[in-house]
Amino acid sequence: MTPYAIQLTRGYKLNDLDESDKINHKNLLEIGALEEVDSLYRLKSIYRAGEIYISSEGKGFLESLFKEQKDLLIEAKDLGDAKHGDFVVAKRVIARRGRPSAKVVAIIKHSVLTTIYISKKVDGTIKFFDIRTMLDADIKAKDDPKIYKEGTLFKVNALTNEVVEIMGHIDDPKVDEKISLTLFNRFDEFPSEAIEEAKSVPNSVKRSELEGRVDLRDLSFCTIDPVTAKDFDDAIYWDIEKRILYVAIADVSNYVPYFSDIDKEAIKRGFTTYLPHKSFPMLPRELSENICSLKPQVDRLAFVSKIELDESYKPIKSEFFEAVIHSKRRFNYDEIDRFLDNRYENPTDIEKELFKWLTPLFKATRVIKKERLKRGYDFRSEEIKLTLDSEHKLKETLIETGTPSHSLIEECMLLANQEAAKRFSGDGDAIFRVHDAPKEEKIAKLVGELALIGIFVEPKDDVKETIEEIQKEAKKVGLESEVDELIIKSMKQASYSPFNIGHFGLGFDYYSHFTSPIRRYSDLILHRLIKAQLRGDSEEIEYLLRNIEPLSARVSELEREATKCEWDFRDRKFARWARDNIGKIFKAEIVEIDIEDSNKGAKAKLLDGARGATVNLKSYNSNLFDKIEIEISEATIDKPDIMAIEKGKIEE
Repeated sequence: MTPYAIQLTRGYKLNDLDESDKINHKNLLEIGALEEVDSLYRLKSIYRAGEIYISSEGKGFLESLFKEQKDLLIEAKDLGDAKHGDFVVAKRVIARRGRPSAKVVAIIKHSVLTTIYISKKVDGTIKFFDIRTMLDADIKAKDDPKIYKEGTLFKVNALTNEVVEIMGHIDDPKVDEKISLTLFNRFDEFPSEAIEEAKSVPNSVKRSELEGRVDLRDLSFCTIDPVTAKDFDDAIYWDIEKRILYVAIADVSNYVPYFSDIDKEAIKRGFTTYLPHKSFPMLPRELSENICSLKPQVDRLAFVSKIELDESYKPIKSEFFEAVIHSKRRFNYDEIDRFLDNRYENPTDIEKELFKWLTPLFKATRVIKKERLKRGYDFRSEEIKLTLDSEHKLKETLIETGTPSHSLIEECMLLANQEAAKRFSGDGDAIFRVHDAPKEEKIAKLVGELALIGIFVEPKDDVKETIEEIQKEAKKVGLESEVDELIIKSMKQASYSPFNIGHFGLGFDYYSHFTSPIRRYSDLILHRLIKAQLRGDSEEIEYLLRNIEPLSARVSELEREATKCEWDFRDRKFARWARDNIGKIFKAEIVEIDIEDSNKGAKAKLLDGARGATVNLKSYNSNLFDKIEIEISEATIDKPDIMAIEKGKIEE
């Protein structure tokens, strides 16, 4: 769903639109598809905006954005230039054979603007294949593309089939970055206008900027982040006597005005994308790693969530305000873990001062987490960390799990995010992080899968009780992390919405994202909304809420794109490693079996070598979660995939 499709249905003002959508607006106005009611433009009732699905027979179907509307049939002759996945405006026509029908009158957004083709030799002839679909097509280049070596990659305009760039060769590991970024619309370089704008921002806080802000520079704030972090979104301080938690967040909205070149690029990216060797930030590094970053021993502007807790550490009062802080120390997770485990040697005077409140805060967050898990879940999630060598080949993989320091920071951020969300009703008046409960049939299927391996669970009336029973039984047989991964897969994906339905996984009635505006545009939206609320700026609130639904749809889509990019890059590195290890034997664990169709094969996760890589087994003789030996038989990089042969079960 595109933001403009929502605006067409809900109504908008011309100034609400991106430049690209202003062109759409002009086109729709010219064909008479728009009407203006109460100063808002919207589609006339005979028109419909939505996404096109095209069947193998060539017929199109326009999927409705809303439950009360029926999907529309679009005959092949009425599709125009629309392709599968495009967002279009269609005009309803007289129903044929009783089926609601329509004709495409405008394309709002093409599903794919740029794609990548690879040259391959087939029966002695060079052909070009789209690496997304592996369908072949002719491509147009200044030079005959057939003069290039087999395995050459071409960036191609998906609408004209014209070659935009010769990207490199599939055998070069350094080309993986280009492939993943291109496929999922991620970007490296910033426009020069955004860079110049960022460079014009002073690198230090000026005295004039402090007016009207709460001065918190005397409080002993600190940041706790990964050792590789370069931008610091959040700093914390715990007032022991008053039981007040201060969560200070980088005041990005102070430096990124509406409609500025930086803002336009930030909303285009939506999120920072993290690859093992490099990050691709939402904001120019001149901001994200400097004035917006809560570095130690310098003044920084912050937007603060001040949360007062009762004796059982439940929030009883919270307030939000603009402030200035002076972080005393930048810690990494390992340092805090050593401190919490009494292994921190020779602390400085500043560190001693910070440790005085970090110890009681850690105890408080353990109580908070225990209470949270009465409604939410604690999944044993594992994160795969890849290390690359100088040639961008996979050097090693590490499986990381959460540590006490992660938990300490996480609980503080969860509190701030909840308190930010509680400021709003949830009826279209903010941007919420929502997570719906899994469907009963998904849980029933999971219960059936587990029964095949001897984990028997009687479904309960309450989904939470069923999931907790599954976790309890999995723990008995030492399969907690494996089963937790299956539970997560059975759940719906969290997203952003102006309509609050709560967060099932966390067990929260109200939840949003407030704590990472350097790397998430959703948080920047929320900062702007809360600030407008505090100022009583009804005009700004009206503007934000008029566009909150399309903005929520946009950041949800951009989040998925960023995540897919990260996964795609990881899979390419695994596939390259596998290609260098064809014929070798490795240990693996079967993690996925289709109980409804055994012919679909199974998936296994490597336990050594490129630990964490997923391989596909065409046939298998073992059960879910069995430890087996596999032989890597095939690996492709253009469409990353690893095939393996099961060699036998490992007896434990």
